[in-house]
Amino acid sequence: MPILPALDDLLAEVHVVTLPMRVRFRGITHREVVLLHGPAGWGEFAPFPEYDDDESAAWLHSAIEAAWTGFPEQVRTRVAVNATVPAVAPSQVSSVLARFPGARTAKVKVAEKGQSLVDDVRRVAAVREYIPNVRIDANGGWTVEEAVRALCVLSADVPLEYAEQPCASVEELVEVRRRLPEVRIAADESIRRADDPLRVARMGGLDVAVVKVAPLGGVQALLSLAADLESFGVPLVVSSALDSAVGMSAGLAAAASLPNLELACGLGTGGFFETDVAPTPDFVDGTLAVGRIAPDLLRLRRLAARDDRTRWWIERLRRCYAVLTSDAAT
Repeated sequence: MPILPALDDLLAEVHVVTLPMRVRFRGITHREVVLLHGPAGWGEFAPFPEYDDDESAAWLHSAIEAAWTGFPEQVRTRVAVNATVPAVAPSQVSSVLARFPGARTAKVKVAEKGQSLVDDVRRVAAVREYIPNVRIDANGGWTVEEAVRALCVLSADVPLEYAEQPCASVEELVEVRRRLPEVRIAADESIRRADDPLRVARMGGLDVAVVKVAPLGGVQALLSLAADLESFGVPLVVSSALDSAVGMSAGLAAAASLPNLELACGLGTGGFFETDVAPTPDFVDGTLAVGRIAPDLLRLRRLAARDDRTRWWIERLRRCYAVLTSDAAT
Protein backbone atom coordinates (compact mmCIF):
# COMPACT_ATOMS: atom_id res chain seq x y z
CA MET A 1 0.00 0.00 0.00
CA PRO A 2 1.41 3.46 -0.90
CA ILE A 3 2.35 5.83 1.89
CA LEU A 4 -0.80 7.59 3.05
CA PRO A 5 -0.96 11.38 3.26
CA ALA A 6 -1.44 12.81 6.72
CA LEU A 7 -5.03 13.02 7.91
CA ASP A 8 -4.75 16.80 8.20
CA ASP A 9 -3.76 16.92 4.52
CA LEU A 10 -6.82 14.86 3.59
CA LEU A 11 -9.05 17.21 5.54
CA ALA A 12 -7.45 20.39 4.22
CA GLU A 13 -9.97 20.61 1.38
CA VAL A 14 -13.03 18.43 1.84
CA HIS A 15 -16.49 18.98 0.39
CA VAL A 16 -19.52 16.95 1.42
CA VAL A 17 -22.34 17.30 -1.07
CA THR A 18 -25.85 15.94 -1.57
CA LEU A 19 -26.88 15.16 -5.14
CA PRO A 20 -30.65 15.02 -5.80
CA MET A 21 -31.70 12.21 -8.14
CA ARG A 22 -34.23 12.25 -10.97
CA VAL A 23 -35.54 8.78 -10.10
CA ARG A 24 -35.20 6.41 -7.18
CA PHE A 25 -32.15 4.24 -7.79
CA ARG A 26 -30.80 1.60 -5.46
CA GLY A 27 -33.54 2.65 -3.04
CA ILE A 28 -32.36 6.25 -2.63
CA THR A 29 -33.43 9.66 -3.94
CA HIS A 30 -30.32 11.62 -2.85
CA ARG A 31 -26.67 10.58 -3.11
CA GLU A 32 -24.14 11.94 -0.62
CA VAL A 33 -20.47 12.03 -1.62
CA VAL A 34 -17.26 13.42 -0.16
CA LEU A 35 -14.75 15.07 -2.49
CA LEU A 36 -11.07 15.37 -1.56
CA HIS A 37 -8.54 17.60 -3.29
CA GLY A 38 -4.89 16.61 -3.49
CA PRO A 39 -1.78 17.29 -5.59
CA ALA A 40 -2.96 14.97 -8.42
CA GLY A 41 -6.52 16.31 -8.59
CA TRP A 42 -9.83 15.26 -7.04
CA GLY A 43 -10.96 12.01 -5.48
CA GLU A 44 -14.34 10.76 -4.29
CA PHE A 45 -15.20 8.94 -1.05
CA ALA A 46 -18.81 7.72 -1.08
CA PRO A 47 -19.40 4.26 0.38
CA PHE A 48 -23.07 3.57 0.89
CA PRO A 49 -24.27 4.35 4.43
CA GLU A 50 -24.87 0.71 5.38
CA TYR A 51 -21.27 -0.33 4.68
CA ASP A 52 -19.05 -0.81 7.72
CA ASP A 53 -15.71 0.93 8.20
CA ASP A 54 -13.58 -2.01 7.06
CA GLU A 55 -15.42 -2.22 3.74
CA SER A 56 -15.61 1.56 3.37
CA ALA A 57 -11.85 1.97 3.86
CA ALA A 58 -11.27 0.67 0.32
CA TRP A 59 -13.39 3.55 -0.98
CA LEU A 60 -11.20 6.02 0.92
CA HIS A 61 -8.07 4.42 -0.52
CA SER A 62 -9.54 4.88 -4.00
CA ALA A 63 -10.18 8.57 -3.31
CA ILE A 64 -6.64 9.05 -2.00
CA GLU A 65 -5.16 7.32 -5.06
CA ALA A 66 -7.10 9.62 -7.39
CA ALA A 67 -6.21 12.83 -5.52
CA TRP A 68 -2.63 12.06 -4.47
CA THR A 69 -1.26 9.54 -7.02
CA GLY A 70 -3.29 9.95 -10.20
CA PHE A 71 -4.20 7.44 -12.89
CA PRO A 72 -2.06 5.15 -15.06
CA GLU A 73 -1.41 5.43 -18.78
CA GLN A 74 -4.49 4.88 -20.93
CA VAL A 75 -4.86 3.03 -24.22
CA ARG A 76 -8.16 4.57 -25.40
CA THR A 77 -9.69 8.03 -25.28
CA ARG A 78 -13.37 7.02 -25.33
CA VAL A 79 -15.28 4.21 -23.63
CA ALA A 80 -18.50 2.58 -24.85
CA VAL A 81 -21.18 2.85 -22.16
CA ASN A 82 -24.48 1.06 -21.62
CA ALA A 83 -27.76 2.77 -20.84
CA THR A 84 -28.93 2.01 -17.31
CA VAL A 85 -32.66 1.62 -16.65
CA PRO A 86 -33.80 1.60 -12.99
CA ALA A 87 -36.85 -0.36 -11.87
CA VAL A 88 -39.22 2.15 -13.47
CA ALA A 89 -42.60 1.67 -15.12
CA PRO A 90 -42.55 0.90 -18.86
CA SER A 91 -44.00 4.34 -19.55
CA GLN A 92 -40.84 5.94 -18.13
CA VAL A 93 -38.38 3.88 -20.16
CA SER A 94 -38.19 6.22 -23.16
CA SER A 95 -37.35 9.25 -21.01
CA VAL A 96 -34.63 7.29 -19.20
CA LEU A 97 -33.07 6.05 -22.44
CA ALA A 98 -33.07 9.58 -23.84
CA ARG A 99 -30.18 10.32 -21.43
CA PHE A 100 -28.00 7.76 -23.25
CA PRO A 101 -27.99 8.83 -26.91
CA GLY A 102 -26.37 6.29 -29.19
CA ALA A 103 -26.11 3.55 -26.56
CA ARG A 104 -26.19 0.10 -28.15
CA THR A 105 -26.61 -1.84 -24.89
CA ALA A 106 -29.00 -1.35 -22.00
CA LYS A 107 -28.71 -2.65 -18.44
CA VAL A 108 -32.13 -3.10 -16.86
CA LYS A 109 -32.69 -3.40 -13.12
CA VAL A 110 -34.90 -6.32 -12.12
CA ALA A 111 -35.93 -8.18 -8.94
CA GLU A 112 -36.86 -4.91 -7.22
CA LYS A 113 -38.48 -5.40 -3.81
CA GLY A 114 -42.24 -4.96 -4.05
CA GLN A 115 -42.30 -5.76 -7.77
CA SER A 116 -42.94 -8.97 -9.68
CA LEU A 117 -41.51 -10.86 -12.63
CA VAL A 118 -44.35 -9.44 -14.70
CA ASP A 119 -43.00 -5.95 -13.96
CA ASP A 120 -39.53 -7.05 -15.05
CA VAL A 121 -40.80 -8.61 -18.28
CA ARG A 122 -42.74 -5.49 -19.21
CA ARG A 123 -39.77 -3.21 -18.44
CA VAL A 124 -37.35 -5.31 -20.49
CA ALA A 125 -39.83 -5.45 -23.37
CA ALA A 126 -40.20 -1.66 -23.28
CA VAL A 127 -36.40 -1.25 -23.39
CA ARG A 128 -36.04 -3.67 -26.30
CA GLU A 129 -38.29 -1.47 -28.40
CA TYR A 130 -35.39 1.01 -28.43
CA ILE A 131 -32.27 -1.06 -27.63
CA PRO A 132 -32.49 -4.79 -28.43
CA ASN A 133 -29.22 -5.75 -26.69
CA VAL A 134 -30.19 -6.03 -23.00
CA ARG A 135 -28.31 -7.12 -19.92
CA ILE A 136 -30.19 -7.37 -16.61
CA ASP A 137 -29.09 -6.78 -13.02
CA ALA A 138 -30.89 -8.44 -10.11
CA ASN A 139 -28.45 -7.31 -7.38
CA GLY A 140 -28.64 -10.78 -5.82
CA GLY A 141 -32.40 -10.50 -5.38
CA TRP A 142 -33.47 -13.99 -6.51
CA THR A 143 -33.22 -17.51 -5.14
CA VAL A 144 -31.88 -20.13 -7.53
CA GLU A 145 -35.39 -21.27 -8.45
CA GLU A 146 -36.58 -17.70 -8.97
CA ALA A 147 -33.53 -16.90 -11.07
CA VAL A 148 -33.94 -19.94 -13.31
CA ARG A 149 -37.61 -19.18 -13.90
CA ALA A 150 -37.03 -15.46 -14.49
CA LEU A 151 -34.09 -15.94 -16.83
CA CYS A 152 -35.97 -18.52 -18.88
CA VAL A 153 -38.82 -16.05 -19.31
CA LEU A 154 -36.65 -12.98 -19.94
CA SER A 155 -34.50 -14.74 -22.54
CA ALA A 156 -37.26 -16.78 -24.18
CA ASP A 157 -37.60 -14.71 -27.36
CA VAL A 158 -34.36 -12.70 -27.44
CA PRO A 159 -31.19 -13.80 -25.63
CA LEU A 160 -29.89 -11.62 -22.83
CA GLU A 161 -26.35 -10.33 -23.18
CA TYR A 162 -25.90 -11.51 -19.58
CA ALA A 163 -27.62 -11.63 -16.20
CA GLU A 164 -25.74 -9.74 -13.50
CA GLN A 165 -25.72 -11.16 -9.96
CA PRO A 166 -29.02 -13.06 -10.21
CA CYS A 167 -28.43 -14.58 -6.75
CA ALA A 168 -26.47 -13.43 -3.72
CA SER A 169 -24.00 -16.25 -3.07
CA VAL A 170 -21.24 -17.73 -5.19
CA GLU A 171 -22.69 -21.20 -4.74
CA GLU A 172 -26.04 -20.02 -6.10
CA LEU A 173 -24.37 -18.42 -9.12
CA VAL A 174 -22.59 -21.70 -9.85
CA GLU A 175 -25.91 -23.57 -9.67
CA VAL A 176 -27.77 -21.13 -11.92
CA ARG A 177 -24.96 -21.27 -14.44
CA ARG A 178 -25.03 -25.09 -14.34
CA ARG A 179 -28.78 -25.21 -14.92
CA LEU A 180 -28.85 -22.50 -17.59
CA PRO A 181 -25.59 -22.84 -19.56
CA GLU A 182 -27.11 -20.81 -22.42
CA VAL A 183 -27.40 -17.67 -20.23
CA ARG A 184 -24.19 -15.80 -19.44
CA ILE A 185 -23.86 -14.95 -15.75
CA ALA A 186 -22.04 -11.85 -14.51
CA ALA A 187 -20.80 -11.33 -10.97
CA ASP A 188 -20.74 -7.96 -9.24
CA GLU A 189 -21.30 -8.17 -5.47
CA SER A 190 -19.56 -11.57 -5.44
CA ILE A 191 -16.42 -9.70 -6.53
CA ARG A 192 -16.55 -6.23 -4.98
CA ARG A 193 -17.98 -7.32 -1.61
CA ALA A 194 -15.93 -10.50 -1.24
CA ASP A 195 -12.83 -11.12 0.87
CA ASP A 196 -11.58 -13.22 -2.05
CA PRO A 197 -12.78 -11.60 -5.30
CA LEU A 198 -11.36 -14.46 -7.40
CA ARG A 199 -13.34 -17.18 -5.62
CA VAL A 200 -16.35 -16.83 -7.90
CA ALA A 201 -14.09 -17.32 -10.94
CA ARG A 202 -12.29 -20.32 -9.46
CA MET A 203 -15.64 -21.97 -8.67
CA GLY A 204 -17.00 -21.36 -12.16
CA GLY A 205 -19.76 -18.98 -11.12
CA LEU A 206 -19.40 -16.33 -13.81
CA ASP A 207 -18.96 -15.61 -17.50
CA VAL A 208 -18.44 -11.84 -17.06
CA ALA A 209 -16.86 -9.85 -14.22
CA VAL A 210 -18.39 -6.50 -13.26
CA VAL A 211 -15.80 -4.41 -11.43
CA LYS A 212 -16.01 -1.02 -9.73
CA VAL A 213 -13.11 1.25 -8.87
CA ALA A 214 -14.02 2.57 -5.43
CA PRO A 215 -15.12 -0.70 -3.75
CA LEU A 216 -11.94 -2.42 -4.98
CA GLY A 217 -9.69 0.32 -3.58
CA GLY A 218 -8.76 2.26 -6.70
CA VAL A 219 -7.81 2.02 -10.35
CA GLN A 220 -4.57 0.13 -9.73
CA ALA A 221 -6.37 -2.47 -7.61
CA LEU A 222 -8.94 -2.93 -10.38
CA LEU A 223 -6.22 -3.38 -13.01
CA SER A 224 -4.45 -5.91 -10.80
CA LEU A 225 -7.67 -7.89 -10.41
CA ALA A 226 -8.24 -7.69 -14.16
CA ALA A 227 -4.83 -9.26 -14.75
CA ASP A 228 -5.72 -12.10 -12.37
CA LEU A 229 -9.10 -12.65 -14.08
CA GLU A 230 -7.45 -12.79 -17.49
CA SER A 231 -6.24 -16.33 -16.77
CA PHE A 232 -9.89 -17.41 -16.43
CA GLY A 233 -10.80 -15.93 -19.82
CA VAL A 234 -13.41 -13.67 -18.21
CA PRO A 235 -14.22 -10.33 -19.91
CA LEU A 236 -14.61 -7.27 -17.69
CA VAL A 237 -17.22 -4.55 -17.47
CA VAL A 238 -16.19 -1.47 -15.49
CA SER A 239 -19.22 -0.07 -13.73
CA SER A 240 -20.27 2.81 -11.52
CA ALA A 241 -21.08 2.76 -7.82
CA LEU A 242 -23.54 5.60 -8.45
CA ASP A 243 -20.61 8.00 -8.60
CA SER A 244 -20.58 11.74 -9.12
CA ALA A 245 -18.72 13.11 -12.15
CA VAL A 246 -15.48 12.99 -10.12
CA GLY A 247 -15.88 9.32 -9.23
CA MET A 248 -16.99 8.53 -12.76
CA SER A 249 -13.75 9.92 -14.15
CA ALA A 250 -11.89 7.26 -12.15
CA GLY A 251 -14.08 4.55 -13.64
CA LEU A 252 -13.45 5.86 -17.14
CA ALA A 253 -9.71 6.00 -16.43
CA ALA A 254 -9.78 2.35 -15.36
CA ALA A 255 -11.75 1.29 -18.44
CA ALA A 256 -9.40 3.27 -20.65
CA SER A 257 -6.38 1.51 -19.12
CA LEU A 258 -7.53 -2.08 -19.68
CA PRO A 259 -5.68 -3.77 -22.54
CA ASN A 260 -8.88 -5.53 -23.63
CA LEU A 261 -12.39 -4.10 -23.35
CA GLU A 262 -14.98 -5.90 -25.47
CA LEU A 263 -18.19 -5.01 -23.62
CA ALA A 264 -19.87 -1.67 -22.94
CA CYS A 265 -19.23 -0.33 -19.46
CA GLY A 266 -21.75 0.80 -16.85
CA LEU A 267 -20.40 4.31 -16.48
CA GLY A 268 -23.34 6.43 -17.58
CA THR A 269 -25.26 6.85 -14.34
CA GLY A 270 -24.45 10.55 -14.00
CA GLY A 271 -27.66 11.29 -15.87
CA PHE A 272 -29.64 10.12 -12.85
CA PHE A 273 -28.64 13.23 -10.91
CA GLU A 274 -30.64 16.39 -11.28
CA THR A 275 -27.38 18.28 -10.74
CA ASP A 276 -23.85 16.91 -10.55
CA VAL A 277 -20.68 18.45 -9.12
CA ALA A 278 -19.42 19.11 -12.65
CA PRO A 279 -21.00 19.06 -16.10
CA THR A 280 -21.68 15.51 -17.24
CA PRO A 281 -19.58 14.54 -20.28
CA ASP A 282 -21.62 14.37 -23.47
CA PHE A 283 -22.50 11.02 -24.98
CA VAL A 284 -21.16 10.68 -28.51
CA ASP A 285 -22.40 7.62 -30.37
CA GLY A 286 -22.86 5.74 -27.09
CA THR A 287 -19.42 6.60 -25.73
CA LEU A 288 -17.96 8.89 -23.09
CA ALA A 289 -14.64 10.74 -23.28
CA VAL A 290 -11.90 9.88 -20.79
CA GLY A 291 -10.43 12.75 -18.76
CA ARG A 292 -9.92 14.20 -15.31
CA ILE A 293 -12.90 16.04 -13.84
CA ALA A 294 -12.66 18.99 -11.47
CA PRO A 295 -15.84 20.01 -9.65
CA ASP A 296 -17.36 23.41 -10.16
CA LEU A 297 -16.88 25.39 -6.94
CA LEU A 298 -20.21 27.19 -7.30
CA ARG A 299 -21.94 23.84 -7.58
CA LEU A 300 -20.11 22.56 -4.52
CA ARG A 301 -21.45 25.43 -2.47
CA ARG A 302 -24.96 25.00 -3.83
CA LEU A 303 -24.95 21.24 -3.23
CA ALA A 304 -23.29 21.35 0.19
CA ALA A 305 -24.73 18.84 2.64
CA ARG A 306 -26.33 19.87 5.92
CA ASP A 307 -23.93 20.50 8.79
CA ASP A 308 -24.97 17.35 10.64
CA ARG A 309 -24.40 15.20 7.53
CA THR A 310 -21.03 16.86 6.93
CA ARG A 311 -19.96 16.03 10.47
CA TRP A 312 -21.20 12.45 10.03
CA TRP A 313 -19.12 11.98 6.87
CA ILE A 314 -15.99 13.58 8.28
CA GLU A 315 -16.15 11.30 11.30
CA ARG A 316 -16.64 8.33 9.00
CA LEU A 317 -13.64 9.41 6.93
CA ARG A 318 -11.54 9.60 10.11
CA ARG A 319 -12.55 6.07 11.11
CA CYS A 320 -11.79 4.69 7.66
CA TYR A 321 -8.43 6.44 7.67
CA ALA A 322 -7.67 4.67 10.96
CA VAL A 323 -8.46 1.36 9.25
CA LEU A 324 -6.05 2.17 6.40
CA THR A 325 -3.24 3.20 8.75
CA SER A 326 -3.76 0.04 10.78
CA ASP A 327 -3.61 -2.10 7.62
CA ALA A 328 -0.47 -0.27 6.48
CA ALA A 329 1.22 -1.01 9.78
CA THR A 330 0.60 -4.78 9.58
